[in-house]
Formats: sequence, C-alpha cells, structure tokens
Amino acid sequence: MRSQVLLLFLLSLLWRALSQEIQYSISKELAKGSRVGNPAKDLRLSVQELPARKLRISAEEFFSMSAENGDLLVSGRIDREKICMRKSECALEFETVAENPMTIFHVSVVIQDVNDNAPSFIAKGIDLEICESALPGVKFLLDSAQDADVESNSLKIYSISHNEHFSLSTKESPNGSKYPELLLEKSLDREQQSSHHLILTAMDGGDPPLSSTTQIRTQVTNANDNAPVFSRDTYRVSLQENVPRGTSVLWVIATDQDEGINAEITYAFLSAPTSTSLLFILYPNTGDITTNGTLDFEETSTYMLSIEAKDGGVHKAHCNVQIGIVDENDNAPEETFMSFSSQILGGSDLGTVIALIKVRDQDSGHNGMMTCYIQEGVPFKLESTSKNYYKLVIDGALDREQRAEYNVTITATDKGKTPLSSSTSVTLHIRDVNDNAPVFHQASYVAHVAENNPPGASIAQVSASDPDLGPNGHVSYSIVASDLEPRALSSYVSVSAQSGVVFAQRAFDHEQLRAFELTLQARDHGSPALSANVSLRVLVGDRNDNAPRVLYPALGPDGSALFDTVPRAAQPGYLVTKVVAVDADSGHNAWLSYHVLQASEPGLFSVGLRTGEVRTARALGDRDAARQRLLVAVRDGGQPPLSATATLLLVFADSLQEALPDLSDHSEPTDPQAELQFYLVVALALISVLFLLAVILAVALHLRRSSSPAAWSCFQPGLSSKSGPVVPPNYSEGTLPYSYNLCVASH
Repeated sequence: MRSQVLLLFLLSLLWRALSQEIQYSISKELAKGSRVGNPAKDLRLSVQELPARKLRISAEEFFSMSAENGDLLVSGRIDREKICMRKSECALEFETVAENPMTIFHVSVVIQDVNDNAPSFIAKGIDLEICESALPGVKFLLDSAQDADVESNSLKIYSISHNEHFSLSTKESPNGSKYPELLLEKSLDREQQSSHHLILTAMDGGDPPLSSTTQIRTQVTNANDNAPVFSRDTYRVSLQENVPRGTSVLWVIATDQDEGINAEITYAFLSAPTSTSLLFILYPNTGDITTNGTLDFEETSTYMLSIEAKDGGVHKAHCNVQIGIVDENDNAPEETFMSFSSQILGGSDLGTVIALIKVRDQDSGHNGMMTCYIQEGVPFKLESTSKNYYKLVIDGALDREQRAEYNVTITATDKGKTPLSSSTSVTLHIRDVNDNAPVFHQASYVAHVAENNPPGASIAQVSASDPDLGPNGHVSYSIVASDLEPRALSSYVSVSAQSGVVFAQRAFDHEQLRAFELTLQARDHGSPALSANVSLRVLVGDRNDNAPRVLYPALGPDGSALFDTVPRAAQPGYLVTKVVAVDADSGHNAWLSYHVLQASEPGLFSVGLRTGEVRTARALGDRDAARQRLLVAVRDGGQPPLSATATLLLVFADSLQEALPDLSDHSEPTDPQAELQFYLVVALALISVLFLLAVILAVALHLRRSSSPAAWSCFQPGLSSKSGPVVPPNYSEGTLPYSYNLCVASH
C-alpha cells in the first residue's frame, strides 16, 4: 500500500513538473559561455543533489548545463533572425530532464531583439522616368529597404533630401512592412531641368537608430498621358504546398488607356526578397506568376509580392500579391526519447516509468494532431501526459525467467486525410532479481550404502537448480537437520557446499545403524537468500561380516562339550537334540543351514538343513559304539559364506547310571592326533599303575613278614566302602563328577 501511495505521489509530481515552465529572457548574439539563468535553483535543487539528479537539456546546440552549479550557459551562436525569421516574438523552447526520480521541466528562453542590423537597399540606386506633363499629386512607388530586426528595431521611416518638386511619405503594406512613396509636388519642366538627383534615407526605430541611403535618379521625359492601372490593388490567392515547379499561381492584369508603345505594359517584381524571387517567376509580358521551387508551409505560410506594371513610357503602377500556402500532410510525426532506461528490474511495480517520449509533427491543424500507441502482447503501455508527451510504463508482471527482453515498437500516427506515421523500436532488457528459490530435482532422495564402506567415500549426491542469474542462481548445499545425535552428525556424514555430494565420514555398521535420515538445504546467494529443503534417507546395506554363533549346545565351564543321551531303542527319526544358532547379519547373510561335518558313525544321525534338529537316521546296531561324536557345521547364506561348528557328544544308554562309564573320556580329543596322544598317556598311566602295584605288593609282603595286625585293618570288609562312582543328587546336565572312599593304613 505504501509503494502505491509513493508511486501516485511521484506521478503527481511528474505531472506538475510537466505543466511547469521556466522562462528566461536574453539578448541575441550573446557571447559563448554567457549565463542565462540557474534552472537548478529555480527547480529548488541543491548543488549537492545535482550529480544524482543528472540534469540535462534537449537544446544542446544553443545551451549547456553546468554540472557544478546548475547554471544554463550559452554554448552556440544565437541568431534571432535565423531562428525566428521576422517573427515579432522569438523563443527557444526545450526540456530539462532530471532523474532519480525522473522529472521533466519545460524551459522557454525568449530572445530579445537588439538593433544590430541597419536597413539596407537591395539596389544601389533607383531610376525613375517622369513625364514633364505629369500633374502634381502623381505618386511613384519606390523600392523599399530591408531590415532584419523586428518590432521597434525594424525599419520605421523613409525621408528624402530637400527638393521643391518632390515629397516622400512612408506607407505600410498588409504584412506590416514599410515602403516609400514619392509624391510629385510641383510640375516638372524638362527644358529647365532634365534630371533630378535625390537621396533616399531609410531609418529604423532603434536606440540609437541605424539608417542607410540610396540615390533616386529622376529623368524628365516628354508627355505620356496615361499610367497603367491594375484591376486590384491587392491580389490574394491560396496554393497547396509541395505543388510541382511551374504551377501557375496567378495572372495579374494592368491596363493602359494610351496607344502604341505607351500602352505596352511590362511586369516585374518590385523590391522582392531574394528568397521569394527564387520561388516564383513573373513573366514580364503576360503578368503570369508561376512557381519556381518547392513551397513548404512549415517554412513560410504566407508570401507577399510587390509587382510593378510599366508602360512604354515612364508611367508605372503597383499592386501586391498575397499568396497563402495551404498545409498538406507531408510530415510524419517525429519521436524523441527525452529519457529512456533499457534495463528494467524484474518484478518492478506496475506504473513504473520506463521512458519519456516527445512526439512532434511539423504540420498544422488535423495534420499535426497525433495518436501514439505500442503493439499488443507486451506488458507495457503508453500514457499521455501533456504537450504531446507520452510515458512508457509497466503494465504487467515482468519475469526474466519467462522472457529476458522485449522489443517494443512505438508508433505515432497523425490525423491527416492520408495519415502518416513513424515507428521507433527499442529493446528492453529485464534484469534478474532473486525471485526464484532453488528447486531440487527430486522430491526426496534415498541412498543405499553397503556397510564397512571406506571413510570419505561418496554415498549420494543431491542437486538443485535455480533459474536466476549470477549470485541469485548460485546454489550452496548444507545439512540442516538429522535424526542422528547433533554432536555425532559431523562424524557420520558431510556434504560438499558446491556439488551437493554427500560423503561418509566413517565406516557404517549395519548391525549398529541400519538407516538414518538427513535434511539438506539448497540456498542461493541472493539478497535476501532463498532456500529449499529435501530429505535424504540413507539405508546401510548388510554385508556378510558376521559368522553364525551357536547358542546350543553350549560349552561347559571348562570349554568342553556337553553330552546328550539317546535311548538305545530309539527309532529312526527320533529327535535327539537341536542345534540353535543365530547370525547378526540380515537377509540372505543370516539365512542359516546345518550340515553334518563329521560323525563317528556316518549315517547314524541326520541334521535338519534349516531347523538344526538332530534325529536318528537308523536304529542303533550291535556294532555301533555306545558313545558317538557328531560335528555339525552351521553356514550362513552370504557370499562367501561364513560358518561355525558345534560338537555333540551323544551316549546311547537307557539310564544315566548306565551312561556314566562311557562319559569319563567325553572330553578326549576327537581328532586322530589327539587320540594318539590319548593312547600314549594311557600307556604311561598303565605303566605307572603297574609300578605302583609292584611297590604296594612289596610293602605288603614286608608287612606280612612282620605280622603286624594293624597293617591289614584297612582291608577288612567292614572298614571299607564301595569304591565305585557315586552321582550326587544335584547333578545337572554337564560334566559328571566322581567320588571315591580310600582307607590308608598307618603305623
């Protein structure tokens, strides 16, 4: 709302500025560098504001603007007669344009005439022939003098030197010019004086007045009774401009009552300006006036011709011909850009002024009335202000990403019968603004990373684009959120600010972290910056890096394998036990299979491939050992597979007591090398036992010889207990303990 109010305020200032006019008055032919005035001061602009406002004028041929103090200075010759011809009022009108904000002011410099031109006669002298029979009161029109000055400085009065036969009066023509008329005051006598010499003086109204003179040479001739007479004193005719050369304008007619040579009339221009005599031809014998050049209404709208008719004698007659030029639509409108900005900021407000255009047509009336417009389909429009000024303003949304430039054609057409038009094309470039946030190429991202990845490896890449230009379109990436601990985030992942590549900072472990989610942000470098977020879900894939772990059967406290009993009468398919294993991996890597790796009796037991159940494959035979050892391998489904083994000690017995003798060596080594070592140990033990028995026997014989009764008391039946194994009542599955009673004789 504030921007709209500000815009309306600025437009109102612009409108008032367009309607204001600053006027100065100077004398013509001022020296170059002369000061005319100070528009900056008159516009209430301080000297400090001048650099920012960038004051400039449209009449650089005649004036210049001082950038230091805002003075308007004369920069070229100001010739009033050339600029305004003989117009009574002469003014140079131009525009002063200020920017920031853009404002235009009309300046009018009135050029005051100074009396710097003296009247001048075209001819060096005037020759007259007057018949001696001419009666007093006869008037003779003389050639007039020309004065380039106007108004009070123009030609005002004629006078002649003192003479008793002639007097002079000053007459005024319809166009306001002064011409001399000679009056015969006293009859002439050729025999007394055949010629008269007079001095004609033309004087202007300046202060001081300027003048010039010419001679009037009068010859007195014999009598010629009648002077020519024109049918009209003033002829008026209208003529279209641009008519072809040779077009007939008018036929003037003068008659003479005399006869013979005295009645032969010839016509001639009288004191016509050189420019006029070049545009028209007067045929001396017929009085026919034709064009001899191009007539331009814009240069001169009216021509005044003075024509003299002279008979064969000395008599003359005069008339005036006023030729009015009728305007034709021969000038197309002209377009001038007073202010123009080709670079437009995208997203600018509606009504923002882009250019100020002045349209001018040199024609007049309807031929000089104009309309101005631009083509359709562009977000701009023209608004009329005043004095044929138009503003090119924004009329729609400007978005550089949709269209970076516009070619706008401004056409001005007049309202003549056959309209003329002119067109000017300008290219408007839309400057970029940060009006587009970065956009990710995907709504969300998912990255699959195999565990045990090398630290620093690239695991994903996010990408966003921004259609803006320069810093507004330069995108940087960062991590703004995560479901990981904030402190641990930097130790897990990082992202490249330039490329959007996400790097792993450590090796991931599927068993510890299977997935985590990141929120990444793409931010441009505009002011203010715009951003967009996207989620990245990282899935840590499993690798076969964990071997199966056997939960059952478990090892004993000393690391030895435990045993299971199997009834001797077990039938095929009897469930003996079950191997239970787990794998920390997942998927195929945790898909376990069970295999018999080694068995004391191949074919006696079978293991379920997926269940791990150990069942009897056949009945126990007579030749089969009561104690069986079974080595089961557990393999996962990874590539390559990892495995673990479980050792099962199985004893065929119907009761626990029956199984105990077979369990004493359940922890013996199972491989051939271990068995060999076992046999060596047994052999050494037997040798030791035999040696011990020999020693005991020797001691016993020695005691018997000594006949000591106490020595045998320990061997009495009543004093000894069974030396067999005893199973404690709190026995549980595992290694079985043994207990013995021993009696030792003492002396």
